[in-house]
Amino acid sequence: MRLLNSSFSGLRRALLCSLLLVAGRLGAAPRESVDLNSDWRFQRGDPSGDTNGASDSSFNDGDWEKISIPHCWGWEDAQQGKQYYRGPGWYRRELNVMPRAGRRYFLRFEAAGSVADVYLNGKPAGEHRGAFGAFCFEITKQLKSTGTNSLAVRVSNTPDPDVTPLSGDFPVYGGLYRSVHLIETGETCFEPTDHASPGVAWMQSNVSTDRAVLNVTAQISNSTRNKQPLTLVAKVLDADGREVSRAEQQITVPPVVTVPCPIQITVEKPHLWNGRKDPYLYRAIVELRSTDGVRDSVEQPLGLRSYYVDPDKGFFLNGQPYHLHGVNRHQDRLDKGWAISEADQDEDMALIKEMGCTVVRLSHYQQSDYFYSLCDKAGILVWTELSQVDKIGGDPRFEETSRNQLLDLIRQNINHPSIFAWSLFNEIRPWGGPDPHRELQDLKMVANGEDPTRPTTAATCRTDLPQMNKIPDLLGWNVYYGWYGDWGPLSDFDPMREGYRYTSQHGGYAVSEYGAGANVRQHEEHPKKPKNDGQWHPEEYQNVLHEYAWPQLKAAPYIWGTFVWCMFDFTSYWRHEGGVPGRNDKGLVTADRKIRKDAFYFYKANWSDEPVLYITSRRYTDRTNAVTDVKVYSNAAQAELLVNGTSHGVQTNDGNGVIIWKDVTLARGRNSIDARAQRNGGALSDSCAWTLRE
Repeated sequence: MRLLNSSFSGLRRALLCSLLLVAGRLGAAPRESVDLNSDWRFQRGDPSGDTNGASDSSFNDGDWEKISIPHCWGWEDAQQGKQYYRGPGWYRRELNVMPRAGRRYFLRFEAAGSVADVYLNGKPAGEHRGAFGAFCFEITKQLKSTGTNSLAVRVSNTPDPDVTPLSGDFPVYGGLYRSVHLIETGETCFEPTDHASPGVAWMQSNVSTDRAVLNVTAQISNSTRNKQPLTLVAKVLDADGREVSRAEQQITVPPVVTVPCPIQITVEKPHLWNGRKDPYLYRAIVELRSTDGVRDSVEQPLGLRSYYVDPDKGFFLNGQPYHLHGVNRHQDRLDKGWAISEADQDEDMALIKEMGCTVVRLSHYQQSDYFYSLCDKAGILVWTELSQVDKIGGDPRFEETSRNQLLDLIRQNINHPSIFAWSLFNEIRPWGGPDPHRELQDLKMVANGEDPTRPTTAATCRTDLPQMNKIPDLLGWNVYYGWYGDWGPLSDFDPMREGYRYTSQHGGYAVSEYGAGANVRQHEEHPKKPKNDGQWHPEEYQNVLHEYAWPQLKAAPYIWGTFVWCMFDFTSYWRHEGGVPGRNDKGLVTADRKIRKDAFYFYKANWSDEPVLYITSRRYTDRTNAVTDVKVYSNAAQAELLVNGTSHGVQTNDGNGVIIWKDVTLARGRNSIDARAQRNGGALSDSCAWTLRE
């Protein structure tokens, strides 16, 4: 498939169209996809207040802004702590493609925030409600035979009573903030419009070191008026491209329908996907074949694994204990909002891996297919979420829209081996809204029916709805002891552990959020708990909280997972705290990804196999106290401290990555602080400089 360049002259366009028609007669690839990320025009708001006037093919968008996808709005004000624009915006571009006989055409949008109405040549192609899932519409019959088409998309992030999230500590930006694609297939194909899924689901029914049994279901769409006798082929290739298993089945697809076609395939002596230790991926390919060749083909990564949660002993991967410790991640990025690049996501993953995480909670919504794929490759397990945050809605359409968003989440991502649970909600609260129990039960049944191989989960902070907390198969608690005033002091982490043990359906639980704010430009020796909504969030207090919390959490085997809130500072427009407006500063890395906070290295010292030696409070450069403690984070057994070249002796690791020298005296003026250690036969060193005021 080739797109026609809109700048071609009429003669050149006609010639190219003729060539494409000839190519169509000679044959075409089973499936082709091109991105439509360039050559867009954008305007915020409805032109002249008309909600669909810009959909018309003859509409003049010549004075609109030229943009490329991904693109979003709202971050400009939100990250300054201001109310941001929530309303419509319009995108337009030419779609110059010559339709070929016997071929079908689809538009696939990876996301739009948060309601999108798509028009081709002035006529509706479809609507999607929800800011995080992909959506796909067939446009075969709407394409003009001339090859020149007008594509218009109205996107609105106006709050809608049926579209989650209805609330939350994060903005809902507007726009086409992920890629857009044009897909071309044959007349009989794996269905692209089934909640924008790949059209193929690989269910790992039984996986062990001896054998992996996979039940594959393909949604096959036949747009012709004739029955189609075909062969359905499923095959598994190893990482080197060698075929290790194949299954074939003869099928007949009735005319003008989409039918589910099952096939089972077995892999003997599989190489298991084993988390961070060995994230081995096969290639899973499903083909539709006829006597004249391949009609369609879909390839997915395949990581063969099994897992379960023991309520007393924790998480098990492939039959072995595997502790889940990691972070929460928002897709928000400073100066970009949600319009992030693959390079941005690569950087996020590199930082998560560097810290030694084994799991990530992608809060509080479906994130990009690209990031799930990064987790597959890295061996990072994923708790992925439906965007049902704080409350459910009373609008009659709410349950249907939420169900569709859940189906988007599951069907689009079912083949990612990293995903171990589908989360149904985050912190649903009884704020005078509808009773949540029935709707949550219905969503759980949908999830369990769609994917019986994975459990459901949810994150709660409420003890006053105990039966709601037992609806999902697994449960996480968001706990903020030592930070928010209504949670009590840090010392409550200890009694908390046993107190929450049986609040879940089967016993055991995760700590899905815990943390404290930290501004890397604010510092204090021996900090006391600051006001969470105040302007003083010294970096050292975040260290204190995590140094206390982590040993408490890791000591309880029935706490099967822990998730720091959060990996990166992110925009929360209503917050005015910690000296930075519009910022939730509980991240272990700053919002621009430039500074790893001290607590990042605390967890790296505990979780990573890489050698770690890091002097804390290094940004506290301007000192007033001559006598101070010096603290390093390290996974070495002991370390030596030197101040201005003079040794202050060797101190021992406390077993949780902390080494402290008490009551170290600084000289007036500049002081060089150096730490040395040995680990696995290698020398480690770190240094910084502090100035004691004259």
